[in-house]
Amino acid sequence: MKIVRKQLDQNGSGSVKMVPLDSDDLWHAFNLIAPGDTVMAVTVRKVIREMASGGRDAERVKLKLEIKVEEVADYDKVGSVLRIRGKNILENEHVKIGAYHTLELELHRPFVLRKDVWDSFALDVLHQASDPAASADLAVVLMQEGLAHVLLVGKSMTITRARIETSIPRKHGSAIAGYESALNKFFENVLQAFLKHVDFKVVRCAVIASPGFTKDQFHRHLLLEAERRQLRPIIENKSRIILTHTTSGYKHSLREVLDASNVMNMIKDTKAAQEVRALKDFFTMLSNEPDRACYGPKHVEVAHERMAIQTLLITDDLFRNNDITERQKYVNLVDSVKDSGGTVHIFSSMHVSGEQLAQITGIAAILRFPLPELEDIEM
Repeated sequence: MKIVRKQLDQNGSGSVKMVPLDSDDLWHAFNLIAPGDTVMAVTVRKVIREMASGGRDAERVKLKLEIKVEEVADYDKVGSVLRIRGKNILENEHVKIGAYHTLELELHRPFVLRKDVWDSFALDVLHQASDPAASADLAVVLMQEGLAHVLLVGKSMTITRARIETSIPRKHGSAIAGYESALNKFFENVLQAFLKHVDFKVVRCAVIASPGFTKDQFHRHLLLEAERRQLRPIIENKSRIILTHTTSGYKHSLREVLDASNVMNMIKDTKAAQEVRALKDFFTMLSNEPDRACYGPKHVEVAHERMAIQTLLITDDLFRNNDITERQKYVNLVDSVKDSGGTVHIFSSMHVSGEQLAQITGIAAILRFPLPELEDIEM
């Protein structure tokens, strides 16, 4: 995210002008913008004009509007568009004050966000959005014979860029020739998707992962074809292509990729890697010392009252609550845990680790000392 201008007052109010540069940035905007905020941006609106002949003519006019947000309507991660709805508060010849409008925030288009209170969560999101060091930018090819997914893991979200499916006959008897031909066709389709979606100027490394030897066969095909066709991006970056084992080529196997030590070493200083590590530590603690791990809002609240939280794990979903009191409760919890010397990981619900945390209520904690009495408290 490019921050053009930041004007924050001491009382917590203020405005920030920013330009989203990639889909991760729009996800950050989705987390930042809340009902009650105001957003100013250039938009296009259909305007009806009365003609001299008495007829009517509709034309699309570009204008600057500022709306008071009532709803963050929807985030389209494929089309990279964030839609927000509210009432216009800026005097304009085409749109009356108080008229409803849906603003579409898109890549490379600036907008100004004004809040009455920039709480610690909003400031944290803003910092992450503008911090290039937080980026994971990992390309992953998850595959098995006949199926492949090309995924891009950014700092806040995982996007499926391509899904390749090819029917491959069984490898025995007279069908062996058909098998080889189908496998080569499949590898060629995956290679084309790799060339189209993996940009080594952006990604730190590319991972090819599969059960069995499919990854090794494809890796060999990739390097041979790169030499034959002089595909410079692959030839110059072959040391940044690494292989790892997974149990399948389906998307849920991404967590196995992020767990692999050779992948972790390449992205260890990124937010995505820290989330994976924290979640793994939590589940290890839950299994080995269950009295030193808890999850669910009630249990975490009680643990915090007893100053027991060492590490708090929480999904960003919980901060997108339309109930301001509920949102503020989680902001206060995060601040309080940090103030008492604890560590906080805010997980993106668009990452595999965030999805995993959401399955156990979206909030969990590793404790400084055992609290066996939590078992007696209803969740």
